[in-house]
Amino acid sequence: MLTVVGNLKGGTGKSTVAFNLAVWLAHDKAGVKAFDLDPQCTLVDVCDVRTEDGFEPNFEVSTDLAELEDIVLNKKSKQPIIVDMSASNMPAMERAISLADRILIPVQPSQADIWSTQRFLKIVANHLDGKRKTEVLGFINRADTHRGVRETDEAEEALQMLQGVKAMDIRLYQRTAYRRSFSEGLGVFELDPMGKASKEMKKLATLLD
Repeated sequence: MLTVVGNLKGGTGKSTVAFNLAVWLAHDKAGVKAFDLDPQCTLVDVCDVRTEDGFEPNFEVSTDLAELEDIVLNKKSKQPIIVDMSASNMPAMERAISLADRILIPVQPSQADIWSTQRFLKIVANHLDGKRKTEVLGFINRADTHRGVRETDEAEEALQMLQGVKAMDIRLYQRTAYRRSFSEGLGVFELDPMGKASKEMKKLATLLD
């Protein structure tokens, strides 16, 4: 299963989501194979921190698109694959989309992010391999924790109306735990197993099983 985490707009939390999902999968006996196709290499950096601090389970992150193509097209691995990507490397992003079994789209609760997601969905539709049954899923990320703020509900309603994507029944909220865990090279469920961020991420990972 190749899961691509992506969107056109920066700052949607793609790398944070990709890292946490990769760590979650790494705890399973099958392990995980991770790829960072974003020139910023944020996923590489956080996994370097994890390695340097000796956290287990450890896993490697590749930046080699040709390696990803070889693994997928020649069916060289039974491990689940997580790919972090960005529009700053458009050819790699388009190729990853064409190879994907599942595309996971984090969407921030703003009108600008909804517009960006609409454009991203057009790119996805243009580059899906018709031979693959690719699942396209979206969810609200970095949701506001204050009940009085309407933007999150409005963005979720807009996401549900977009064509070409299935809105997931999950929100990840704007929490310090995500920034802290990222800087320490730990999944939020490793850093604080009973915390709110941990419960959110576990729910997302379970929905993707």
